[in-house]
Amino acid sequence: MEKNWKIREKIVQEKSKELDEYHPIIRQLLFDRGLDSIEKSKGFFDFSYENDLSDPFVFSQMQKAMERMKKAKKDKEKIAIFGDYDADGVTATALLVENLEKLGFADVIIYIPDRQLDGYGINAKAIENFAKEKVNLIITVDCGITSFEEVKKARDLGMDIIITDHHNLPEILPEALAIINPKAENNNENFKNLAGVGVAFKFVQALWQTFDLKNADQIKWSLDLVAIGSVADCVPLLDENRILTRYGMVVLAKTRRAGLLEMFKVGRIVIGENNIYDTQKISFQIAPRINAAGRIDHASISYDLIMEKDLVKARGMALEIEAKNSQRQKITSEIVKEVKLIVEKLYQDKKYVLAQNENWTMGILGLVAGKISNEFNKPSIILQTQGDELAGSLRSIPQVDVFKLLGKCSELLIKFGGHSQAAGMRIKKDNLEKFEEKFSKLVEEEIGDRDLKPEILIDCEIKAEDINWDLLWELKKMEPFGEGNSEPIFLARDMVIEEIKLVGSNSKHLKFLLRGKDSSAKVFDAIAFGFGNQVEEFRKDDQVEAVFSLNEDEWNGNKKIQLKIIDIRKK
Repeated sequence: MEKNWKIREKIVQEKSKELDEYHPIIRQLLFDRGLDSIEKSKGFFDFSYENDLSDPFVFSQMQKAMERMKKAKKDKEKIAIFGDYDADGVTATALLVENLEKLGFADVIIYIPDRQLDGYGINAKAIENFAKEKVNLIITVDCGITSFEEVKKARDLGMDIIITDHHNLPEILPEALAIINPKAENNNENFKNLAGVGVAFKFVQALWQTFDLKNADQIKWSLDLVAIGSVADCVPLLDENRILTRYGMVVLAKTRRAGLLEMFKVGRIVIGENNIYDTQKISFQIAPRINAAGRIDHASISYDLIMEKDLVKARGMALEIEAKNSQRQKITSEIVKEVKLIVEKLYQDKKYVLAQNENWTMGILGLVAGKISNEFNKPSIILQTQGDELAGSLRSIPQVDVFKLLGKCSELLIKFGGHSQAAGMRIKKDNLEKFEEKFSKLVEEEIGDRDLKPEILIDCEIKAEDINWDLLWELKKMEPFGEGNSEPIFLARDMVIEEIKLVGSNSKHLKFLLRGKDSSAKVFDAIAFGFGNQVEEFRKDDQVEAVFSLNEDEWNGNKKIQLKIIDIRKK
């Protein structure tokens, strides 16, 4: 599918002068990210874990939550941690449990719902089980903000609930004892975009300050979990998230968690003290494996792996998760093929996609929706039929906020939740036709006459002579890259193909040698993943325009600069 190339606004001379201590290209990148003053840029580059994290008691209900935790510890109450089944929720659950144990809370149990049987969020069955097990206090992580009835049920059964969550707020909040949600706070923008595990971290920060201030630095050793959960949940890696993720990657590189170490070995994931700040490894290697258990079976497998201290047991768990990840990949591919047939038959001329099947695996539907949305560039709803109900996932395109649209359809839904680009829903089968009719109209209104070609947002144009190790070292200082601080994308308009060949399994990828038209001495390796089917479009000596990111490639101890091609066209 042809893509629109959109180059960001060029930095104005006044701002460039203010940022003149930086490399000229770095100035443009800072301007692109809204870091257009020396004060903002200093905050982006120069920060520390010790001095720049916000006080957890900035949360308006944190003190109330800590007073309740004092009672729980004094009276040796039973505490239940209710987590979520994705990587964010699993890491948040593990983070909270391991720190409660260190602080001497002896009676702590966990409940992570079954994605297929329980669905998202707190459920009545779990509340009833907690009551039977004599639980006094429930703490949610990465969920709970829309669980009105379940919170009421817990209160009726004599249990208090503290909600720690980061999802968008409903108009009316549950009547929990305390709600710790950054979106409910108006006085600190630095933590507005925390992931569920980030909110759990703030809660744990408060716990250490309340119960053992002298040893509060112990929490640093849980930052590996914060990095995994934050990157996996695609929260913006700016402000507090940037601090937590940067230091979390350092801890992850030094991790002594038996479960993670065995996962790395089994999955051939290269991470260590010489391989830090690589969010790509989390996004594409670590997070999918942690998520795989919840998608195919039960997320408690991943939780147990993270918490396991015995290397032999951890090895078995890591092998099980690796098998589940392979199974996840296979099932996803099969369902995507089925949905494509439905799209071609029913949704070619519509501005959205909706597909359903009772045999599709619930835990895979979000992945499928994402792939379909990316391929067809439309908001996509993929549902599993469950008796007289349907449940599933939505993924969207930048022009459409699906969470907002679901809110406008709420009278037809049993429940929904999520974010602007990713959401989940449950609906009665009898309401599906009405829902689709209303959703279709809302999407039409939202899109209007806008051009929906996929867009590549380019940070700046550069020439071949600009590409050198000095620039690459400066780019590394901007890491970790992720949502909100994406890896810089460049455009070079005058490149010449020196060599081209197919590489990879099934010849899926193209490898180029490229040189600048006016600087023939400089030749760069370039890799275009997934471009194998375009091999006939290019020839040696063709002049091309290339959109790419810059990477350091190492093979057998030799390092070189590599262009990772995002799009490429003949001139």
